[in-house]
Amino acid sequence: MTVTIVGSQLGDEGKGGVVDLYGDAADVVARYQGGDNAGHTVVHDGETYKLSLVPSGAVRGKVGVLGNGCVVNPRTLFDEIETLREKGLDPDVRVAERAHVILPFHRVLDGIEEDVKSESDQEVGTTGRGIGPTYEDKAGRRGVRIRDLLDPDVLRDRLEYVVPQKRALVEDVYGVDVSDLEDPEAFDVDALHEEFGEFGRRLAEEDMTVNASAFLSDAIDDGRNVMLEGAQGTIIDIDHGNYPYVTSSNPTAGGAAVGTGLSPGVVGDGEIVGIVKAYLSRVGSGPLPTELGGVPGDTPGYDEEGDGPEEEIATYIRDEGGEYGTVTGRPRRVGWLDMPMLRHSTRVNGFTGLAINHVDVLSGLDEVKVGYAYELDGEELETMPSTTEEWGRCEAKLRTFDGWPDVDWSEVAEEGYEAIPENARTYLEYVSDELDVPIYAVGVGPGREETVVLEDPY
Repeated sequence: MTVTIVGSQLGDEGKGGVVDLYGDAADVVARYQGGDNAGHTVVHDGETYKLSLVPSGAVRGKVGVLGNGCVVNPRTLFDEIETLREKGLDPDVRVAERAHVILPFHRVLDGIEEDVKSESDQEVGTTGRGIGPTYEDKAGRRGVRIRDLLDPDVLRDRLEYVVPQKRALVEDVYGVDVSDLEDPEAFDVDALHEEFGEFGRRLAEEDMTVNASAFLSDAIDDGRNVMLEGAQGTIIDIDHGNYPYVTSSNPTAGGAAVGTGLSPGVVGDGEIVGIVKAYLSRVGSGPLPTELGGVPGDTPGYDEEGDGPEEEIATYIRDEGGEYGTVTGRPRRVGWLDMPMLRHSTRVNGFTGLAINHVDVLSGLDEVKVGYAYELDGEELETMPSTTEEWGRCEAKLRTFDGWPDVDWSEVAEEGYEAIPENARTYLEYVSDELDVPIYAVGVGPGREETVVLEDPY
């Protein structure tokens, strides 16, 4: 059977931890979209593993598959595999032959295009890792696929077609001299052919490439359990998110079928677990109706730090939840839980269960609020409007819950659901009732053992 793990919000909901939580019963864990722009943190046996491309199940010795819906940077892939090996693991990672390859010029173009957009305040806040430009080439039928790396003649043909186009785009459209770039070889056919041909030889030598559809279907036919792992979250899905502040693929459950080659019936017959952060966090621009305070440069119309009571709550949640950029230390935007967002996600994905994380972060607050609806032009809305412009004009209508104390969450995890403070259970059950979806797990800390498990989807 399959279990599909989907982020229900804006990403960073704790999907990797849930994959790890249910990983014992899974034989294969497959990523179905995204690339190395997706950070997953997994804590296993006291060791913290930060992964951006390798499927989270690799930490637990599961077969990992990067599906055809992924875009793969071979540099990142082999770096992560080597890092895991240095930590004593032996990851078994397979890559779909139909997956597209992130090439160095994609990363260069990603940075240039984001800089240009920033001049008119239209930047999306990409990671700069070439994800969007690679998906653009995929849709434009000029991409390089993993299987192409294994055939030197095909690889050269692909590069000789696409590289001159990219060089012309950089020089003639953006007015940038390729020779002035930090990595001018990103536009050198011979250099790319040599480096990525070597990646192809390594993929072949280590028997890493597969027809993902056949590989996963055979695993299911053999009675093996398959977990399908999404990156990012529903609200940055390119079709169902707040466009244009979105990623370039489909993190939603439908993307699990397209991005692996499994049929919609196979995915739909399995479990689809929606991962919910007990509050909201967001990196970069875009609407956030339940936002607390604001972050200069990211929150629309917010130019300087404030000092009101909402800023105090925002800072408290950031500090307790570690909501700061890993590299930059930049504060993330935070807000109360947004029910119209979750209703939208539940409808789009068809959740069969919920895993609600970071309940411990909200402990110690006198009150916890939830945006139960929006008001737009005098009308009450229970779900997100279709356009980002309308969403940006929505005002959240808030419901207040009594807060809950900080407790020994490790002890709570051992004792089970009834040990969760009563007010927190009231909060959790409100979410479950509103969405008409049962709670499968409650995360009360970063480790797998710090989770209250109510239901095993397998």
